[in-house]
Amino acid sequence: MSPAIVVHVPHASTALPTDVVVPFALTPRELQAELLAMTDHYTDELFALPGAQAVMVRFPVSRLVVDPERFVDDAQEPMAARGMGVIYTRTSDGRLLRAEPTPDERVTLLTRFYEPHHRSLTSFVSDALEVHGACLVLDGHSFPSVPLPYELDQCADRPDVCIGTDPFHTPGWLRDAAVAEFEQLGFRVAVDRPFAGALVPQPFYGREARVTALMVELNRGLYMDERTGAKLTAFDDLRTRIEQALLRITRSWSARL
Repeated sequence: MSPAIVVHVPHASTALPTDVVVPFALTPRELQAELLAMTDHYTDELFALPGAQAVMVRFPVSRLVVDPERFVDDAQEPMAARGMGVIYTRTSDGRLLRAEPTPDERVTLLTRFYEPHHRSLTSFVSDALEVHGACLVLDGHSFPSVPLPYELDQCADRPDVCIGTDPFHTPGWLRDAAVAEFEQLGFRVAVDRPFAGALVPQPFYGREARVTALMVELNRGLYMDERTGAKLTAFDDLRTRIEQALLRITRSWSARL
């Protein structure tokens, strides 16, 4: 049976494609530094739920190739003004990442990576609606403990956990339940800060109220050495606490079905 919960992990991968040439303008060392800065490291581990309770949809390549959480149309995407639309042309500190893609390059990257990912995500949500009559999309991310230059929110006082919401797809009770569960486990929590929103596949966005969405963002300083990318010794304990919170949140959601 298809699960009612879909965990979306868009930015965990550091993989660069071997079958598609991406003309990065960085040296190998600079590229590795940008991957370290921009990747939501280990979120595929931190947001994994046990058994058949949820299905995870993980984007297979780095967001430096294509960002699956951006709108395809740059006119709809606020971050395109910073060179960080669906295909990034600027780094996290504003340097040239790659030249503006040609129309053919754009089609190749979107066809190869973006479109299959969103078809898969949409399919799992559709299956959940058909089987359960409802779907919860958990959008799993992390953020650096110190704001990167490209970020809109430059406040130095960052929470441990950020809960992101959507005005149509995130009911107030679910937002409040998520905040309460993480706070009970000792985390400092903020809502829609330093990042806001919660992803819903485009066919359902703003249309299908049976699709509920919640973004959870974790401060990387909790679980990794941000200078090297190595896990901290507290990683496994943190993963257990995150799982506890997510399971309680999903149970609260399931109880409302």
